[in-house]
Amino acid sequence: MRTIVWLSLLMVNLVWADSSELFIPSAQSQITRVELFQFTSPEKQRQAIELAKSLRCPQCQNQNLVESNSPIALDLRLLVFEKINQGQSEQQVIDFMTARYGDFVLYKPPFVWANALLWGLPVFMLLLFLLHSATRIRKGRYASAEVSSDDSGAQRR
Repeated sequence: MRTIVWLSLLMVNLVWADSSELFIPSAQSQITRVELFQFTSPEKQRQAIELAKSLRCPQCQNQNLVESNSPIALDLRLLVFEKINQGQSEQQVIDFMTARYGDFVLYKPPFVWANALLWGLPVFMLLLFLLHSATRIRKGRYASAEVSSDDSGAQRR
């Protein structure tokens, strides 16, 4: 009896999941708004598109806001377009985006000591390892030379 109930629930879920109402693209109106966005001047349009290309999509890892088709990228692209169209400077838009999403949205993040530590520590550890290895190898050679000279002296006696 349980098997029949589970199978019927599974069939109902499959039919419901197959319905077109479940997977309506939520961003369809957003896509239309982004594609049909009217700028006040061609210069602002160029500026907004270049700025959107220089900002990374928070969801898509390594795509900019123009290349990405994720819903958040569409929202952020529209936000960038609106802010530039309202007359805000690129720096104001970048400051807003980094305040909201962190330095991750920038392809060229500013120099911060935490980032320097993140990039410099592995290099420092590698150099430290190489130095340590070189000294150990050198000590090992001297120790084996001393042992072999001690052995040759003991053999003469």
